Amino acid sequence: MTSATRKALLPPATAPEWRISDRLVPYPEALAGMEARVEAMLAGTAGELVWLLEHPPLYTAGTSARPADLLWPDRFPVYPSRRGGEYTYHGPGQRVVYAMLDLNARGRDVRAYVWRLEEWVIRTLAAFAVRGERRPGRVGVWVVRPDRPPQADGSPAEDKIAAIGVRIRRWVSFHGIAINVEPDLGHFAGIVPCGIRGHGVTSLVDLGLPVGMADLDLALHDAFEEVFGRAR
Repeated sequence: MTSATRKALLPPATAPEWRISDRLVPYPEALAGMEARVEAMLAGTAGELVWLLEHPPLYTAGTSARPADLLWPDRFPVYPSRRGGEYTYHGPGQRVVYAMLDLNARGRDVRAYVWRLEEWVIRTLAAFAVRGERRPGRVGVWVVRPDRPPQADGSPAEDKIAAIGVRIRRWVSFHGIAINVEPDLGHFAGIVPCGIRGHGVTSLVDLGLPVGMADLDLALHDAFEEVFGRAR
């Protein structure tokens, strides 16, 4: 093990850097930025980063994406992504959070990490009196919609409000979460979101909450340490 590798495996000495991009970031640029940061973390020359941004309208295909779930292939650019999961939509009004965290210091457990990402979203939504929930077999965060007709089996209708997709390289994470604040929900019609049929997609504004992106960012920041704490 080189000295650089040993340095990379040491617990981070400070909280993650938080970065907010105030423009629409093209997806290839975001991928390149994440790749560069992860490599720098592994080399011991950079610390953790939480990057908040928005993308122009586009679809991404995760490692489990099925061609049949891309319903409108010519609507927006489609980018292959090496994150886990299937197809998802990104666009203006959606807060994308790319979390580059050192799981060597935060626990080498991918399932626990995904659980924490979900918990991070759930606690963030709670700041706006929204009850986000997990569903077995469906990664992401969901909200019950009593204002809509029940499902065919009589259970309450529910919509997805946040998607999660991660990639891990030598126990450094990247990609992350996407929370719908006020995107054009019609743009999700070009795909089967995350490969899950029979459910809708919602946003904070769709739920009747005039939440701005800055409000959400503050709630994300407050909830982060509650869920992740400081790296050991």
